[in-house]
Amino acid sequence: MEMASISSTPRTVEEIFKDYSGRRAGIVRALSFDVDEFYGLCDPEKENLCLYGHPNETWEVSLPAEEVPPELPEPALGINFARDGMNRKDWLSLVAVHSDCWMLSVAFYLGARLNRNERKRLFSLINELPTVFEVVTERKPVKEKPSGDSGSKYRASTKRSSDGQVKSIPKMADESFEEDEDEHSETLCGSCGGNYNPDEFWIGCDICERWYHGKCVKITPVKAESIKQYKCPSCMKRGRQ
Repeated sequence: MEMASISSTPRTVEEIFKDYSGRRAGIVRALSFDVDEFYGLCDPEKENLCLYGHPNETWEVSLPAEEVPPELPEPALGINFARDGMNRKDWLSLVAVHSDCWMLSVAFYLGARLNRNERKRLFSLINELPTVFEVVTERKPVKEKPSGDSGSKYRASTKRSSDGQVKSIPKMADESFEEDEDEHSETLCGSCGGNYNPDEFWIGCDICERWYHGKCVKITPVKAESIKQYKCPSCMKRGRQ
Protein backbone atom coordinates (compact mmCIF):
# COMPACT_ATOMS: atom_id res chain seq x y z
CA MET A 1 0.00 0.00 0.00
CA GLU A 2 1.34 3.43 -0.95
CA MET A 3 1.13 6.16 1.65
CA ALA A 4 1.49 9.85 0.87
CA SER A 5 4.97 11.09 1.79
CA ILE A 6 5.29 13.78 4.45
CA SER A 7 7.21 16.86 3.41
CA SER A 8 9.73 18.33 5.84
CA THR A 9 8.31 21.79 5.17
CA PRO A 10 5.05 22.86 6.83
CA ARG A 11 1.96 22.32 4.69
CA THR A 12 -0.66 24.98 4.19
CA VAL A 13 -4.22 24.83 5.46
CA GLU A 14 -5.47 24.52 1.88
CA GLU A 15 -3.12 21.61 1.08
CA ILE A 16 -4.12 19.72 4.22
CA PHE A 17 -7.81 20.31 3.57
CA LYS A 18 -7.41 19.06 0.00
CA ASP A 19 -5.72 15.93 1.38
CA TYR A 20 -8.59 15.46 3.86
CA SER A 21 -11.26 16.00 1.18
CA GLY A 22 -9.66 13.43 -1.12
CA ARG A 23 -9.42 10.79 1.61
CA ARG A 24 -13.00 11.53 2.66
CA ALA A 25 -14.31 11.17 -0.91
CA GLY A 26 -12.58 7.80 -1.21
CA ILE A 27 -14.08 6.49 2.02
CA VAL A 28 -17.54 7.82 1.16
CA ARG A 29 -17.30 5.94 -2.13
CA ALA A 30 -16.27 2.74 -0.34
CA LEU A 31 -19.24 2.94 2.03
CA SER A 32 -21.83 3.97 -0.57
CA PHE A 33 -21.15 3.39 -4.28
CA ASP A 34 -18.73 0.49 -3.76
CA VAL A 35 -20.28 -0.85 -0.56
CA ASP A 36 -20.81 -4.40 -1.87
CA GLU A 37 -17.20 -4.62 -3.01
CA PHE A 38 -15.99 -3.16 0.30
CA TYR A 39 -18.16 -5.59 2.29
CA GLY A 40 -16.77 -8.53 0.34
CA LEU A 41 -13.16 -7.51 0.96
CA CYS A 42 -13.68 -7.37 4.74
CA ASP A 43 -13.68 -11.14 5.21
CA PRO A 44 -13.54 -12.00 8.94
CA GLU A 45 -11.36 -14.98 8.06
CA LYS A 46 -8.56 -12.68 6.93
CA GLU A 47 -5.99 -10.88 9.07
CA ASN A 48 -6.48 -7.48 10.72
CA LEU A 49 -7.69 -5.17 7.94
CA CYS A 50 -8.02 -1.40 7.74
CA LEU A 51 -9.96 0.93 5.43
CA TYR A 52 -7.73 3.58 3.90
CA GLY A 53 -8.87 6.63 1.99
CA HIS A 54 -6.25 8.13 -0.31
CA PRO A 55 -5.77 11.79 -1.32
CA ASN A 56 -6.64 10.93 -4.94
CA GLU A 57 -10.23 9.97 -3.86
CA THR A 58 -9.63 6.22 -4.01
CA TRP A 59 -9.97 3.69 -1.19
CA GLU A 60 -8.27 0.48 -0.18
CA VAL A 61 -8.79 -2.35 2.30
CA SER A 62 -5.36 -3.45 3.43
CA LEU A 63 -3.17 -4.62 6.28
CA PRO A 64 -1.78 -1.90 8.57
CA ALA A 65 1.67 -0.45 8.04
CA GLU A 66 4.49 -2.62 9.36
CA GLU A 67 6.79 0.18 10.49
CA VAL A 68 6.43 1.64 13.99
CA PRO A 69 5.65 4.44 14.33
CA PRO A 70 3.83 4.60 10.99
CA GLU A 71 4.34 7.48 8.57
CA LEU A 72 0.75 8.58 9.19
CA PRO A 73 -1.78 7.70 11.90
CA GLU A 74 -3.37 4.33 11.19
CA PRO A 75 -7.11 3.64 10.70
CA ALA A 76 -9.08 1.36 13.04
CA LEU A 77 -7.51 -2.10 13.00
CA GLY A 78 -9.50 -5.29 12.38
CA ILE A 79 -12.71 -3.80 11.04
CA ASN A 80 -13.37 -7.10 9.25
CA PHE A 81 -13.66 -9.16 12.45
CA ALA A 82 -17.01 -7.63 13.44
CA ARG A 83 -18.53 -7.77 9.96
CA ASP A 84 -20.64 -10.89 10.45
CA GLY A 85 -21.31 -10.32 14.14
CA MET A 86 -23.65 -7.37 13.74
CA ASN A 87 -26.26 -5.87 11.44
CA ARG A 88 -24.71 -4.75 8.15
CA LYS A 89 -26.04 -1.21 8.46
CA ASP A 90 -24.74 -0.89 12.02
CA TRP A 91 -21.36 -2.26 11.00
CA LEU A 92 -21.05 0.23 8.15
CA SER A 93 -22.02 3.05 10.52
CA LEU A 94 -19.35 1.92 12.98
CA VAL A 95 -16.71 1.83 10.24
CA ALA A 96 -17.84 5.31 9.17
CA VAL A 97 -17.37 6.72 12.69
CA HIS A 98 -13.89 5.24 12.98
CA SER A 99 -13.05 6.57 9.52
CA ASP A 100 -14.09 10.08 10.57
CA CYS A 101 -11.81 9.83 13.60
CA TRP A 102 -8.93 8.60 11.46
CA MET A 103 -9.25 11.38 8.89
CA LEU A 104 -9.28 14.02 11.62
CA SER A 105 -6.18 12.50 13.18
CA VAL A 106 -4.38 12.54 9.82
CA ALA A 107 -5.42 16.17 9.17
CA PHE A 108 -4.19 17.36 12.54
CA TYR A 109 -1.05 15.27 12.28
CA LEU A 110 -0.25 17.07 9.04
CA GLY A 111 -1.29 20.35 10.66
CA ALA A 112 0.93 19.99 13.72
CA ARG A 113 3.19 22.76 12.42
CA LEU A 114 0.32 25.18 11.84
CA ASN A 115 -0.28 28.02 14.26
CA ARG A 116 -3.37 28.32 16.43
CA ASN A 117 -5.41 30.40 13.98
CA GLU A 118 -4.50 28.13 11.06
CA ARG A 119 -5.55 25.02 12.96
CA LYS A 120 -8.82 26.70 13.82
CA ARG A 121 -9.39 27.56 10.14
CA LEU A 122 -8.53 24.00 9.12
CA PHE A 123 -11.08 22.54 11.51
CA SER A 124 -13.65 25.08 10.34
CA LEU A 125 -13.19 23.96 6.73
CA ILE A 126 -13.46 20.32 7.72
CA ASN A 127 -16.53 21.00 9.82
CA GLU A 128 -18.34 22.51 6.83
CA LEU A 129 -18.50 19.04 5.27
CA PRO A 130 -20.88 16.37 6.58
CA THR A 131 -19.09 13.53 8.32
CA VAL A 132 -18.83 10.14 6.66
CA PHE A 133 -21.12 8.85 9.41
CA GLU A 134 -23.76 11.43 8.43
CA VAL A 135 -23.48 10.47 4.76
CA VAL A 136 -23.75 6.74 5.50
CA THR A 137 -26.66 7.00 7.94
CA GLU A 138 -28.63 9.75 6.15
CA ARG A 139 -29.12 7.91 2.86
CA LYS A 140 -32.45 9.69 2.22
CA PRO A 141 -31.57 13.34 2.91
CA VAL A 142 -34.65 14.81 1.24
CA LYS A 143 -37.97 14.53 3.05
CA GLU A 144 -41.12 13.35 1.31
CA LYS A 145 -43.51 16.09 0.32
CA PRO A 146 -46.92 15.60 1.93
CA SER A 147 -49.67 15.12 -0.60
CA GLY A 148 -53.26 14.01 -0.59
CA ASP A 149 -52.92 11.20 -3.09
CA SER A 150 -50.36 8.46 -3.55
CA GLY A 151 -47.69 10.02 -1.34
CA SER A 152 -45.04 9.38 -3.97
CA LYS A 153 -41.74 11.18 -3.59
CA TYR A 154 -41.55 14.59 -5.15
CA ARG A 155 -37.91 14.33 -6.09
CA ALA A 156 -38.33 11.03 -7.92
CA SER A 157 -39.26 12.84 -11.13
CA THR A 158 -37.23 16.04 -10.93
CA LYS A 159 -33.91 17.28 -12.14
CA ARG A 160 -32.12 20.55 -11.43
CA SER A 161 -31.14 23.04 -14.09
CA SER A 162 -27.93 25.04 -13.93
CA ASP A 163 -29.62 28.00 -12.23
CA GLY A 164 -30.90 25.85 -9.38
CA GLN A 165 -34.54 25.75 -10.52
CA VAL A 166 -36.41 22.48 -10.41
CA LYS A 167 -37.58 20.93 -13.62
CA SER A 168 -40.38 18.46 -12.96
CA ILE A 169 -41.25 15.52 -15.19
CA PRO A 170 -44.22 15.70 -15.22
CA LYS A 171 -44.67 19.24 -13.88
CA MET A 172 -46.32 19.35 -10.47
CA ALA A 173 -48.74 22.13 -9.65
CA ASP A 174 -48.76 24.46 -6.67
CA GLU A 175 -45.09 24.05 -5.83
CA SER A 176 -43.02 27.16 -5.07
CA PHE A 177 -39.28 27.64 -5.42
CA GLU A 178 -39.11 28.64 -1.76
CA GLU A 179 -40.69 25.36 -0.71
CA ASP A 180 -38.30 23.46 -2.93
CA GLU A 181 -35.32 25.20 -1.36
CA ASP A 182 -36.55 24.15 2.09
CA GLU A 183 -36.98 20.58 0.89
CA HIS A 184 -33.48 20.35 -0.56
CA SER A 185 -31.66 22.31 2.14
CA GLU A 186 -30.32 19.10 3.73
CA THR A 187 -29.59 17.23 0.51
CA LEU A 188 -26.15 15.60 0.32
CA CYS A 189 -24.41 14.58 -2.89
CA GLY A 190 -24.48 10.80 -3.22
CA SER A 191 -20.93 10.88 -4.56
CA CYS A 192 -18.88 13.38 -2.54
CA GLY A 193 -21.28 13.95 0.36
CA GLY A 194 -21.24 17.73 -0.15
CA ASN A 195 -24.23 19.88 0.84
CA TYR A 196 -26.76 21.13 -1.69
CA ASN A 197 -25.92 24.47 -3.26
CA PRO A 198 -28.56 26.12 -5.51
CA ASP A 199 -25.76 27.72 -7.55
CA GLU A 200 -24.51 24.33 -8.74
CA PHE A 201 -26.05 21.90 -11.22
CA TRP A 202 -27.49 18.79 -9.58
CA ILE A 203 -29.18 15.73 -11.04
CA GLY A 204 -31.44 13.19 -9.34
CA CYS A 205 -31.35 9.45 -10.03
CA ASP A 206 -34.78 8.23 -11.14
CA ILE A 207 -34.05 4.77 -9.72
CA CYS A 208 -32.59 5.18 -6.22
CA GLU A 209 -33.68 8.84 -5.89
CA ARG A 210 -30.32 10.09 -4.67
CA TRP A 211 -29.03 13.49 -5.81
CA TYR A 212 -25.60 14.24 -7.25
CA HIS A 213 -23.45 17.17 -8.27
CA GLY A 214 -23.45 17.12 -12.06
CA LYS A 215 -19.65 17.39 -11.98
CA CYS A 216 -19.38 14.33 -9.71
CA VAL A 217 -21.24 12.09 -12.18
CA LYS A 218 -19.99 13.92 -15.29
CA ILE A 219 -23.41 15.13 -16.40
CA THR A 220 -23.83 18.64 -17.79
CA PRO A 221 -27.10 20.62 -17.91
CA VAL A 222 -27.16 20.21 -21.68
CA LYS A 223 -26.66 16.45 -21.47
CA ALA A 224 -29.33 16.18 -18.76
CA GLU A 225 -31.92 17.70 -21.10
CA SER A 226 -31.64 14.68 -23.40
CA ILE A 227 -31.91 12.07 -20.64
CA LYS A 228 -35.39 10.63 -20.22
CA GLN A 229 -34.51 8.48 -17.21
CA TYR A 230 -31.25 9.10 -15.37
CA LYS A 231 -29.48 6.20 -13.68
CA CYS A 232 -26.61 7.05 -11.33
CA PRO A 233 -23.30 5.10 -11.59
CA SER A 234 -24.26 2.92 -8.62
CA CYS A 235 -27.58 1.84 -10.16
CA MET A 236 -25.92 1.31 -13.54
CA LYS A 237 -23.31 -0.92 -11.91
CA ARG A 238 -25.94 -2.99 -10.16
CA GLY A 239 -28.09 -3.24 -13.28
CA ARG A 240 -31.14 -1.86 -11.50
CA GLN A 241 -34.19 -1.21 -13.67
